[in-house]
Amino acid sequence: MKNNYLMNLLTLAVLFIGVFCQAQTESVLIPQTGYLAGMGKVAVIRVPADSFWVTSAGNKVVLKGKLSENKEWSFSGEKVQLADLSVISAVGDYTLSIRGTNQSRVFGIYQDPYGLLANAAVKALYYNRCSYPILPEFGGKWARKAGHPDTKVYVHASAATEARPEGFELSSPGGWYDAGDYNKYIVNSGISTYTMMLAWDMYPEYWKSRNLNIPESCNGLPDLVDEMLYNLRWMLTMQDTDGGVYHKCSTLQFEGFVMPDEAKNKRFVIQKNTAASLDFAATMAHAARLLQPFSKELPGLADSCKKAAVKAWEWCRLNPAILYTQPKDVGTGAYGDNNISDEWFWAGVEMSLLTNSAFPDSLLEKLEFKTPTWNNVGQLGLITALTNKGQLSAETIDRCNNRFMQYADKLIAIANNAAYPVSLDFFAWGSNSDVANQGLLKMVAYEVSGDKKFLQSAINDMNYLTGVNPTGYCYITGFGEKSSMNIHHRPSGADGIVDPVPGFLAGGPNTVVMTDCPDVKRSKFPALSYVDELCSYSTNEIAINWNTPLVFLAGAVSYAGTLRY
Repeated sequence: MKNNYLMNLLTLAVLFIGVFCQAQTESVLIPQTGYLAGMGKVAVIRVPADSFWVTSAGNKVVLKGKLSENKEWSFSGEKVQLADLSVISAVGDYTLSIRGTNQSRVFGIYQDPYGLLANAAVKALYYNRCSYPILPEFGGKWARKAGHPDTKVYVHASAATEARPEGFELSSPGGWYDAGDYNKYIVNSGISTYTMMLAWDMYPEYWKSRNLNIPESCNGLPDLVDEMLYNLRWMLTMQDTDGGVYHKCSTLQFEGFVMPDEAKNKRFVIQKNTAASLDFAATMAHAARLLQPFSKELPGLADSCKKAAVKAWEWCRLNPAILYTQPKDVGTGAYGDNNISDEWFWAGVEMSLLTNSAFPDSLLEKLEFKTPTWNNVGQLGLITALTNKGQLSAETIDRCNNRFMQYADKLIAIANNAAYPVSLDFFAWGSNSDVANQGLLKMVAYEVSGDKKFLQSAINDMNYLTGVNPTGYCYITGFGEKSSMNIHHRPSGADGIVDPVPGFLAGGPNTVVMTDCPDVKRSKFPALSYVDELCSYSTNEIAINWNTPLVFLAGAVSYAGTLRY
């Protein structure tokens, strides 16, 4: 068995070398899932040339055009040109050829290239359910046994109180596995659950009729809401009797690459803190309002969320600055945050709308509003304010709108000046999620302003994730002719199935950690520094807070770009 394992690793390493070289030589980059018929279409050309032509399936020339000027992208160390294909709107298959070279690429134009992606991105969360079996009728070949029932987890010393001393037994089942590991974290669940709720808030007509083939399908609730509820209900189990919220439900150390039902180590709830409790309060406050129309199908749940939110908020007011400190005997994800003013703002906005308490005006001008991440959630407060205008004063809405649109316009300016038509100008861990979240912000800006430049730029973000990027990968498992295959995801790595669980967004290129696959040579250019290998937790892991903005973005551009035009 060991020898077979080593041979498999060697084979994968050899395959990777070929893929790495391919990434450097792909000359024409197009979205592998296709262009949207009614919107702008841009291909990136990586060989020097001055013009191009496009032929239809019958070899008829349908477009001749000039390439844009050469532009250098410092993040990939290359000069590229753009081919504008926007005038072609008829659905079908085409070939883009670059004059003066032997380079060409087949591409498709479709009425809706994003709907199946949106479905799959939600379904990936179902595949990542904790305490739940994935049955063949819902999971196909990725069916598996339930793992981590979590009906008996223990209070860690860092979370001990007189009422719940160290070793006290709790029940905390359900929720989504956070990422490639088998643990569950409140701060990451907060932004992830919120993003799912926002997708429903903004596009209920789109999501209400989409059958995702999950066990709850046809139960009278939209499948998107059903899947969100699976994680929300777990979050409710993480609140202590005093209102404070535990940081995570976790083993002491990461478990190996085994299937969930084979992972048997003891699980603990670990340290209550203010960031986790604020994220919890914000999420529950939003859920209390979102779930009110479903009171017949979900009796009492909206009220339970409201009570939990108020209790957590009161605990935070008594404990305003308890920061998470990773205990010495714990080695799982820390998710530590030393600046929680953005959490105070987000929770303050949500509580203001839920209880008519004061809006957190004092923070509105002090915070730096950036691309949302688990540790920078200020934009979520702005988004909630702007999507609930009727409940706030005109002055407050104007101030929120100004702060939000300043950043949205900045994103457009970056994309307009970049060699690749995206707004990404930093490559952090999970860079692909930053692209998805920037697309999310642009779609909110589009809905707020009606300006189609935001919609088009969000579509370009989707195209980046599906192939118009320097590695040439479609970063979404199960889609495209060259997609991420060897994701850092324990079920995908342990199930013996070649294909990874579909619908996951790989984290994407960065140079934060260069040694997770020590035998693989990495590019020093951050946009090229990606490894499609199981070992690359820094570039090829998956995470719920990376998939949920993909859910939002794919659904938003599918709806706005397809059903409205």
